[in-house]
Amino acid sequence: MGPIFEPKSESEIRQQIIWVSQELRKKNMLASADGNISYRISDERILITPSGLPKSFIKEKDIAVIDINNNILEGKPSSERLMHLEVYKKAPLAKSVVHAHPPRSIAWSIAFPDAKELPIGAMSELILAVGSVPIVSYARPGTVEMGTNLHHYLPGNRVMILARHGALSWGESLIESFCGMERLEHSVEILSAAHQLGTISELDESELSELKKLRKQLGDKTL
Repeated sequence: MGPIFEPKSESEIRQQIIWVSQELRKKNMLASADGNISYRISDERILITPSGLPKSFIKEKDIAVIDINNNILEGKPSSERLMHLEVYKKAPLAKSVVHAHPPRSIAWSIAFPDAKELPIGAMSELILAVGSVPIVSYARPGTVEMGTNLHHYLPGNRVMILARHGALSWGESLIESFCGMERLEHSVEILSAAHQLGTISELDESELSELKKLRKQLGDKTL
């Protein structure tokens, strides 16, 4: 099954969720039943991956349905659904949320526990693609704090590291959310390599200023 870039029906959205799940596993950003993916059709109907099932093997019928008030309408939704709901409440443009466990991004938050964001000034692509990547303070998985800790960063940030746990990406489509997760882990891989080779240098202030202006012109979407 290939990607469906513009799903026209709920069945196609479910197929796209399954495709993203499989791609994240192939890229080693999900293991077993880790992570969760959701798509907001409306505030009354939000599709979300099920609790306790390996993402590589879920079927369309396994995908659960909740509403914006956390009422369960169908299936057994992810135990971390409160985090998704907070994104939808705070970011009106959000149509989808991807939560995965990208290894290098998690490792970065462990190695640099006091860091508040990635060193965005080291890479032009990171500025142009996402603007900035905050590191959200740790919250125990499944708790309300996983969602409320995001409040400070919404709706301004679409890609974030969740300290010692994983990462979250939201977008106006499921493909945007998936690309945000891919962009994050690829960037951290580069930064980690630079750190191992010597040091992480940053661009000068004048160039950073120009890149930030260009990002503003490009808009808020994750590229």
